[in-house]
Amino acid sequence: MEYSYDQLSHLPDEILMIIFKKLHNISLFYSLIGVNRRLNKIIHDSIFTNRLTFLRFLPVPLTEFNDLPNYLAYSLPDPIVNRFCFQILPKIHNKIEWLNVEPFSMKRIFLATNYPNLSGLGLYNIQVEQAMHLFSDETLFSCTLKNQILSLVIHTNSNGNQISRQTNNVLLFIHIFTTFTNLRVLNFDTSENMFECLSFFELSITVISSTLLELHVYLKNFNDCLYLLDGRFNQLRVLHVNIDCIIISNLTINNKEKLPNLKSFSLYCNRSTKFYDESILPLLHRMLNLENLHLSVKVYGNKTFHNGNDLKINIINHMPLLNKFTFNICSLSSFYSKTNLPSNEDIQKTFKDFKDNQIISCIDYFQKRKLSRCHIYSYPYQLKYYDNITNNFSGELCKCVREVRLYDEHPFEHEFFLRIAQSFPLLEKLTVINQQRQNNKRFRKSKNENEDLLIVKYPHLIQLNLSEAHKDYHEQFLFDTKTCLLNDVRIRIDYRLVKKVTRNFRRNTTRSNCAKLSYIVFRNKLKFPEHLKDYFPHAHIY
Repeated sequence: MEYSYDQLSHLPDEILMIIFKKLHNISLFYSLIGVNRRLNKIIHDSIFTNRLTFLRFLPVPLTEFNDLPNYLAYSLPDPIVNRFCFQILPKIHNKIEWLNVEPFSMKRIFLATNYPNLSGLGLYNIQVEQAMHLFSDETLFSCTLKNQILSLVIHTNSNGNQISRQTNNVLLFIHIFTTFTNLRVLNFDTSENMFECLSFFELSITVISSTLLELHVYLKNFNDCLYLLDGRFNQLRVLHVNIDCIIISNLTINNKEKLPNLKSFSLYCNRSTKFYDESILPLLHRMLNLENLHLSVKVYGNKTFHNGNDLKINIINHMPLLNKFTFNICSLSSFYSKTNLPSNEDIQKTFKDFKDNQIISCIDYFQKRKLSRCHIYSYPYQLKYYDNITNNFSGELCKCVREVRLYDEHPFEHEFFLRIAQSFPLLEKLTVINQQRQNNKRFRKSKNENEDLLIVKYPHLIQLNLSEAHKDYHEQFLFDTKTCLLNDVRIRIDYRLVKKVTRNFRRNTTRSNCAKLSYIVFRNKLKFPEHLKDYFPHAHIY
């Protein structure tokens, strides 16, 4: 180690800065502080001291096949935290502007020293009751510190029954504004689960802040969004809301007053709504000084598809200061048939004036459901999920996407899955819904007769759902001649189909991928034969 320090000492300061910027600053301090005066001076630079993160992100322990986040925040090892508390934090305390912590090490870190310039705080994997208790502890949060905190990120950990979780989240949300009286930015990260989203109408308590400028929040329904914009946060400049559902209710909420201070607005809703015209548009028309807008919604019930002309008439023309507009809009309609369905070229023509954005559009018609769909979005695609991809998917690169759902009434061939793997290089969760058998079922040769077609690889896939897929797609993913799965994949599959595909769990072609599964939920089966464990040696079977 001494030799390593010696080598570092011979490098110029500029090179050391480049190297150190690529390292976790906690590891940097723990390894290099006190080695020599020169290294001390470099790592005491504000680049390394102003933001410290005392946590690590590890995989969630699996107890069931669900949609929990893949990672949670955990404490750093005690020796590291203890050394920081006793030796390092007291020396750099006046340079720290932001702390990211989790509940188990939080007390020690806050009691180690005072933080005169701390203005930002991130709390991760914390239970609501813990957070409220900690905020009330005067030894941790003095009046001075409460006044200092301008930005707060809070990621809560699910706890308790569904009703109490939702109520407690609201109580914590309110408690935050009574604790941090000078708060400017709040990211209240609960969950997209409807039982975690905030809903303000079951409690009579109100919340008001004249200092808040930016808010990121998950809401149960559209009325909760109107509640936040009824004047109680009258200085709000930036609002990002993820809404579980958009419906119209009989509640009387202010949806008329203009919102002149709001400059940036993002609205995400992954459930379909038929109240786009009655709810979303009136709200947007109140934002007369909006500069940035992102809209991600699914709309059904309208006769015509949303297109460039519609967006110009109903949104852009109402916002004279708008300079950035991105969107992801899916229109579902039973009005069109195959004969009067607009073409993709027709939709693209409506965006000819959208010069700053590349717009992708996709038209689908589902004969069995008598339903048509038009998907339009700004490219590059920015969301983490991409729903209901069909064979018409054009194959553009989507680096942000982690979760994909495939659906079609026409078969997905092997080449389609290659395209999906290439378009979504960081794909973690994949669902396949398709009851049509593949036309090219056999693993064919390519044009070069001596060369097999490429094996599909998903280098980050950890969750796969085939419970609503034809037998051919069980073959597609379990045959090692077609797909190479990672180790530790969670899968939901149909027992009867898997039994056929694996030839009663004895087939060699499927043995390799089946051995990589760590968690299996079988559909259509309650009891399993003993030899099943030999075929899935590393899997928990349910």
